[in-house]
Amino acid sequence: MENPAIHAEALSKRYTPEAAPAVDGLSFRMPRGATWGLLGGNGAGKTTTIAMLLGLLVPSGGRITVLGHDMARDRFAALARMNFSSPYIALPARLSVAENLRVYAHLYDVPQAGRRIAELAAQLQLTELLDRPAGQLSAGQKTRVALAKALVNRPELLLLDEPTASLDPDTGDWVRSWLERYRAETGCSILLASHNMAEVERLCGHVLMLKQGRLVDAGSPAALLGKYGRGDLEQVFLDIARGRAAEAVP
Repeated sequence: MENPAIHAEALSKRYTPEAAPAVDGLSFRMPRGATWGLLGGNGAGKTTTIAMLLGLLVPSGGRITVLGHDMARDRFAALARMNFSSPYIALPARLSVAENLRVYAHLYDVPQAGRRIAELAAQLQLTELLDRPAGQLSAGQKTRVALAKALVNRPELLLLDEPTASLDPDTGDWVRSWLERYRAETGCSILLASHNMAEVERLCGHVLMLKQGRLVDAGSPAALLGKYGRGDLEQVFLDIARGRAAEAVP
C-alpha cells in the first residue's frame, strides 16, 4: 500500500516505566479513503492510540506517519489536514455555537470562515442554534456541533471517538448516514473507535481488534464473522474480550 492515510509501526506507550504498556507493538497501514474501526474493551488502548495519532501523546516507541508526514518531525503539517471529534470533550459552554466554530476555524486558518461555518450549519441542521450557548444544547445537538467543529477545515483524515454515544436511535442513524455520505463525496479517511458493533458493521470496511494494548485480530467485519463462526460483530467482540479462540470454519 503506497502513501497510506495512517502508518503505525511497532507503536507503544507506557505512562510510567513500571506500568504495563497501554499500547504494545501496534502496527497497521490504513489506506486513504477508507473507514476503519478501532475496537476493544475499556483499557484496550483505543484512546491512547488516537491521542498518539493526534500528537497529543508522545509514543514510548515506534513511529507514526499520517498523510505522508512523520508525526515525530512534521506533525503540524499533518494536523492541518486532519481533525478529531468526541462527545466526551465539551466545547466552552458560555460561547455560542457560532463563536466556538469561529475559534476552531481561525485555529485552522480556514479561508472565508464565516461562509464555511454557514455551510456546515446548513448541512448539519445547526443554523437555528448558532446563537445559542453551547452549554444549553441537547446531547444530539452537541454531537452535531462537535462534528461541525471536526469538519471545519475539510479534513482528509477524521478520527472519531464514540461519535454516536448517548444519542437516541434516530439521531445516531442520522449521524451515521451523514458520515457515510461525507466520506463518499470527499474521499476522507475515517478511523472510528466505537463500542457500537452495529455501527462498526455498517460503516467500517476493516476492523482492528485491540486487547490490553495489543492488536489481537484484524479484518473486514464479514471476514471476522466467518473466522469466529458468529452472526454479528458483537459476538466476535465478546469472544476476543473473553479469550475464546476462533472456530475452525470449513
